[in-house]
Amino acid sequence: MREFIWGLLTMETMVAALFFLRSWRITSDRLFLFFALAFLAMTLNWIGLASVDPARERVHLVYLFRLAAFVLIIIGIIDKNRHSSRPRAPD
Repeated sequence: MREFIWGLLTMETMVAALFFLRSWRITSDRLFLFFALAFLAMTLNWIGLASVDPARERVHLVYLFRLAAFVLIIIGIIDKNRHSSRPRAPD
């Protein structure tokens, strides 16, 4: 049952990554790109958890993908705030 749930979560995060990737292609807003990469990292996290034996000693290394996802989200938010606070050049 655990593998089924992890498969479901893998599919859901991949769909979210594709949704944000499509939004990035339409708007060219880099925040969507960072979110797409973050959800892709979460997809790798769920694939790793489903494929690694929980009794193995190094299962905690799979969670580095989750850490990378949250770091990408933070970087995307900071990047968005920096770009929106710059003054615009007059037309």
